[in-house]
Amino acid sequence: MTTSVLIVEDEPEFLRRFSEAVLTDPELSLIGTAGTAAAAIALLQAQPPDVVLLDLGLPDRDGVEVIRAAVQGPRPAEVLVVSMFDDDQHVLAAIEAGAAGYLLKDALPASIGASIRELRSGGSPISPGIARRILTRFRLALAPAHGPAAGVRSVAAASPLTDRETELLRLTAKGLSFETISELMGISPHTVVAHVRKIYRKLAVHSRGEAVYEATQLGLL
Repeated sequence: MTTSVLIVEDEPEFLRRFSEAVLTDPELSLIGTAGTAAAAIALLQAQPPDVVLLDLGLPDRDGVEVIRAAVQGPRPAEVLVVSMFDDDQHVLAAIEAGAAGYLLKDALPASIGASIRELRSGGSPISPGIARRILTRFRLALAPAHGPAAGVRSVAAASPLTDRETELLRLTAKGLSFETISELMGISPHTVVAHVRKIYRKLAVHSRGEAVYEATQLGLL
């Protein structure tokens, strides 16, 4: 039997790509598409699919409402989020609502069909950057749970950043330029950039603003 798929996407180009991926895969069947949360929920009630391929950024309502409707219905469907949103708020809200996978649109795997099959076989397809952020948060949340001594060492002991990187990020959070940070820390601009790249990689972010936000959320600043 084929896996039935409902695509919820309001951007025409992505809707076309996702539809073609499903229609050309012999193991999948496309039972409908929707460009709004309201239309998606109506389709879920009329003909529940096996899998919902969902964009969170819908024009009428938060896509999280569609996740809840999909997983809490009389015939629950599995939800694979495919979104541009990579911030903690959207990722955690989607997972808490019941999403079983989370892929970023700018880092899509070669085969959407393979991701859907992974989902159906009990896996959780997640973009590497999202997976790293989830693991980092999980690791830091567990750090104080290993006895009083661990609590005394504080979150800093579990920080993925070195002391030097943390210092640099604190200066960045104050709005200082890389040139000024270079002078204050007594290192070359090239070294500052190298540290910044390592920080981005460790926190799975792509900008200074995201790095400061993520570090603050994790209690690193």
